[in-house]
Amino acid sequence: MKRSKQSILGAALLASSLLLAACGTDTSGDSSPKAAGKEGAVEIGITQIVSHPSLDAAREGFKEALADGGYVEGEDVTYDEQNAQGDQATATSIASKFATDGKDLVLAIATPTAQAAAQAITDTPIVITAVTDPVEAGLVDSLEKPGGNITGTSDKNPVEEQLGLLKELRPDAKTVGIVYSSGEVNSQVQVDMAKEAAKSLGLEIEVATITTSGEVQQAAQSLDVDAFYVPTDNAVVSALESLIQVAETKQVPVIAAEGDSVERGGVATYGIDYTELGRQTGEMAIKILKGADPATMPIETQKTLKLVVNPAAAERMGVTIPQAMLDRADTVVK
Repeated sequence: MKRSKQSILGAALLASSLLLAACGTDTSGDSSPKAAGKEGAVEIGITQIVSHPSLDAAREGFKEALADGGYVEGEDVTYDEQNAQGDQATATSIASKFATDGKDLVLAIATPTAQAAAQAITDTPIVITAVTDPVEAGLVDSLEKPGGNITGTSDKNPVEEQLGLLKELRPDAKTVGIVYSSGEVNSQVQVDMAKEAAKSLGLEIEVATITTSGEVQQAAQSLDVDAFYVPTDNAVVSALESLIQVAETKQVPVIAAEGDSVERGGVATYGIDYTELGRQTGEMAIKILKGADPATMPIETQKTLKLVVNPAAAERMGVTIPQAMLDRADTVVK
């Protein structure tokens, strides 16, 4: 009789444990968009170095990807969006606050804010976007294996192909001026790429450095060149119109590193779509929120480039876009 009671008790305990396991630990069929192991809305901090169309587009593309992935803003996800307004000290302060706020994930847009976030935040996943060279910026060990709490997307642009457009627009061009911020690692990387590319194109690169966007116009005026090349330098792009004005006065074309700058008055570019780059970053963020490890997620780039041209801007700068270039353009700015 005693033995029978023990058998019954053991069977009951076994059934109870199986029921609890089924109800409490099996999440393989859970379609909830919440972060792994978290109840309530996911909290994402967004830090951006400055406002300009490309960076704004990357931010909105990121949020669109989260929405498409089931993260309804205000219900499944909340965003703490901060802008450093071009000030590195402010970017550092934002990153420090995010570090103590207990965010589930941080999006860092552009190299300076990514560097600030990397220094301050060590135990929260960080996804980066609009960063030219994450390795050179000291953010990851390698593009294939980031190795820490950071991964994301690079906006490294095809500088040689972009400068090649100048030779189509103005075959006799010999000199190209680049205004860039001395404080942005991403800009120095692009200047070095431009100098290397210029050798095979028969061009010479001349540079003028700035520390703030307010110096862009004077720096551009100091360069006596046949054309300007505008890299994805946040300080320069935020004050692009002042450089465009100088180019129109000098009657020299502006080749840009991304399409938004052509929309704003540059002549041409082979560039990436920053909205799509942001979406790509958002899709990576979703994987991380569901448990993926940033350390093993390779840095991604955008493979599809678009030729964007602006005939009206070309006319204002004294050049004509060849018909062959117009015919193959993905976007002709009206």
